[in-house]
Amino acid sequence: MGYQKNDILTVTIEDMGTEGEGIGKVDGFTLFVKDAVIGDTAEVKIMKSKAHYAYARLEKVLQPSPFRVVPKCAYHRQCGGCQIQALSYEKQLAFKQAKIRNNLVRIGGFAESFVDSIMEPIVGMEEPFHYRNKAQYPVGTDKDGNPVTGFYAGRTHSIIPNTDCALGVEENREILEIILDHMKEYKVPAYDEETGKGLVRHVLIRKGFTSGEIMVCLVINYRGKANRGIEFLPKQKELLNRLQQIPGMSSISVSIHTEKTNVIMGKEIHTLWGADTISDVIHVRDMDRQGYPCTGEELVFHISPLSFYQVNPVQTEKLYSLALSYAGLTGQEAVWDLYCGIGTISLFLGGKAGQVYGVEIVPQAIDDAWENAKRNGITNATFYVGKAEEVLPEFYERLSAETDKKGPAAGQADMLHPDVIVVDPPRKGCDQACLDTMLKMQPEKIVYVSCDSATLARDLKILCEGGYELKKVRGVDQFGHTVHVETVCLLSKLHHKM
Repeated sequence: MGYQKNDILTVTIEDMGTEGEGIGKVDGFTLFVKDAVIGDTAEVKIMKSKAHYAYARLEKVLQPSPFRVVPKCAYHRQCGGCQIQALSYEKQLAFKQAKIRNNLVRIGGFAESFVDSIMEPIVGMEEPFHYRNKAQYPVGTDKDGNPVTGFYAGRTHSIIPNTDCALGVEENREILEIILDHMKEYKVPAYDEETGKGLVRHVLIRKGFTSGEIMVCLVINYRGKANRGIEFLPKQKELLNRLQQIPGMSSISVSIHTEKTNVIMGKEIHTLWGADTISDVIHVRDMDRQGYPCTGEELVFHISPLSFYQVNPVQTEKLYSLALSYAGLTGQEAVWDLYCGIGTISLFLGGKAGQVYGVEIVPQAIDDAWENAKRNGITNATFYVGKAEEVLPEFYERLSAETDKKGPAAGQADMLHPDVIVVDPPRKGCDQACLDTMLKMQPEKIVYVSCDSATLARDLKILCEGGYELKKVRGVDQFGHTVHVETVCLLSKLHHKM
């Protein structure tokens, strides 16, 4: 039988979906229940019903799961940023391991026994709270006219006031309270998305975990002339003086943003106090047998308000060190790093490879990559601006032409031919043209770093059908309490196809 909207049912949660929702059945009818965890027996209310399944809201937990924990954040259900915070961290890791495995089997078409034979244990966090080095808080006005900041409720632009996110650094709360107090005292208006009026839109906070340096950038709807030394905010000096008292404060700036758009940052940045950037360090480490970094070198990065930089530096070290370990470099290889960003993986590889070539579509990121290479004394890295799916085919055509020649051009082609290709694409995965060109270029190894195991599985199927064998797979938890998981895979070229 089917059920209707607003029906109240009792269900035992037996599984979890890819977005962290609980899954249970009542008389064979499947229910998807947000905020329920595997093992719960709960009272739920149907919100949307289909012929054979329905989406339901968790009303009351009648018998809590042995895996259910008390969430650290009181707002986790409304916010939606931490979809599985009510699940024990050990069970979160098991959920993410299963998510990767299931995608490889269902989407990739790999046999379960094969996946189990090559899949290594997921790399978890020692501390799954306060791991984010970057936070972006929208600023608005409550019904009493007071400025508020926090996070948008799931799928809305309604702000849930919260200055103390459990995933952010502890300094965030004090910084936000200083800004809100200043806005209230001096009647500084928050931006209104509907009218386009008001001044303060967002607050960006970044912290270097190793350096301890803190950056604050106020995104403002400022429409005046932006001259050096101008006062962008009422009583700006008083605000700067208060923020400077926070230990580690190193950079305070404004980002001018006057467009009606969902993009958070404006393109025009003005430093009000301190440095234009903060610095941080990521260590290049070898991996031990358990997948944890041990000894190694360090890379220094300078981070501006607009810089792309991994938000969980502790796990980033593990993720990139794992990719480096899978690459198995001896110091002679030519390595191509596709979707290279600011060159973080490229620089990891640079110390172990013969030559590294990075490709990235964002020109500013490539500028940062060159600067980061120079700052860290990496002289064997070269960077190209463009789409990986366009740069790589063009390079392949040129390489093929030069290989047919004799003399220096042929020698250069041999030097440029990739022994290893590393890809770290966006959530949509690799473009078909990029995959096709990788198969044509025939590197000995492909190391695939993925933030979405579904598109990863799709791409792995194509690469393995094109002459590669999947050798290792390992998850890395970059985002505790969320459903997201990073994955690193090693593929090796088949020399004798059976």
